[in-house]
Parts: sequence; C-alpha cells; structure tokens
Amino acid sequence: MSKYHCMTTAILACAGSSFVTVPPVSALELPAWLAGCWVQSEGEVWTEECWTAPRAGIMLGSSRTGEGENLQFWETMQLVLDQEIEDGPVLPMVLWASPKGEQRTLFAWTPSDVPGVTFTNAENDYPQKIHYWREGDLLKAEISMLDGTNAISWTYRVMGSGE
Repeated sequence: MSKYHCMTTAILACAGSSFVTVPPVSALELPAWLAGCWVQSEGEVWTEECWTAPRAGIMLGSSRTGEGENLQFWETMQLVLDQEIEDGPVLPMVLWASPKGEQRTLFAWTPSDVPGVTFTNAENDYPQKIHYWREGDLLKAEISMLDGTNAISWTYRVMGSGE
C-alpha cells in the first residue's frame, strides 16, 4: 500500500460549527461534497461553477463568470485520483485547470489541517494555490499565491436556491 493510501483526510468538526463535516477516510477520496452546481451573484456580476459527482476516479468541472448577459471568463477543470505524470511520480490527486480552453495546468493536492481540499502549483504565475471548503450549505473557494497573498474568494450557494 502506498504512503498516499495510508493518509487520512479530516475536516475539523466543532460543536455548533457551520462546517460540513466529512469523516476521516483510510484512503484519499475525491471531494464528493463539491458535486453540484453553485452560483455567486452580486448585482449583475455572477459566477457559476458545476462539478459532477465522483465516478471512476474523476470529477469534471466547469466555471463561467459574467456581468448581465455578457460572458467574461470560462474554464474547464478535472479532479483526478492517482494521476500519472509524464517523467514523474503518480500523484494521489490533482486538479487540472484549463482557462478558456487553453492548455491545462496541473495543481497537486496538498495535505492541510484546514477544512476542505487544497491544490498547489508553485511554478504557475497565478494562482499558485486553489482551496475549496464547505461552510454549511455554502461552497467556499479561494485562489491565491502560495503564501496566501493576492487572494480572491467566492461564496457559492446551490444554484436555484434564490440566487
């Protein structure tokens, strides 16, 4: 059994906490709590992000941002378990991001004590860190540099729940 399969993931659970809790698991798993369609809207500005449920070691995602009826940005993503890297190791979990359909960029899962799931790529210009977590019914996302600077955050509600 590889060292990655011996790792456990735990979400901090406090009495009365608004965090969705996920029990520790004996092997790394895709974040099923990310599945669904999510929206953040402030006035005319909106961002939507959708993720499929985990199946066959992969989750597929898409995101789009706009203002009113004008699309400003879109992206496709994949979360993949046991990703074999060309001329490199097998990584336990990765996030591939393809902004506007351009070449995919790999972000490796990075174990963390904070709730949720974090992916990093120190070689990328921006972002270098992508973090997702849940707070109750909300999906939270943040991108930043590795040290947390230049952070941009989103707070998503389930699409169709009064966005």
